[in-house]
Parts: sequence; structure tokens; C-alpha cells
Amino acid sequence: MADKTASADRFARDTRGNIAAATAIGINALKPIMHFQISMLRMWADSIERVASNYDKRLEETATSVDEQADERSSKERAA
Repeated sequence: MADKTASADRFARDTRGNIAAATAIGINALKPIMHFQISMLRMWADSIERVASNYDKRLEETATSVDEQADERSSKERAA
């Protein structure tokens, strides 16, 4: 009976050790992939922010030019 318990404990320890080793190998293999994905997401977010900034800038420029054209028209109408 003691032999069965000792061999079961040894089997359980060996299994836990193998699972831990496999998990460590898997995590170590995933680290570079995760770092790459994170860097790609950061680049994507930066480009979206850049597009949004350019959009806001152009929208502001358009609004300014429209206001200037409206001011010119009203001054021409007053002069006429």
C-alpha cells in the first residue's frame, strides 16, 4: 500500500513538473509575439491619432477660410 502511495506521489510531482515546464516554454514562446502585437497596436493608435489631428487641423482651416469669405462678401455688399 505504501508503495502505491509513494509511486502515485512521484507520478503527481513528475506530472506537475512537466506541466510547469511546458507552461514556462509556452509563455516564453508567446512573449515575443505579444510584444510584436503590442507594438503594432501602438503604431496603429499613433496613426489614428495623427489622422484625427490632421482632420481637425483641416476642418479648422476650412472653417477659417469660409469665415473669411463670408466677411469679404459682407464687406463687398456694404461697399456696393
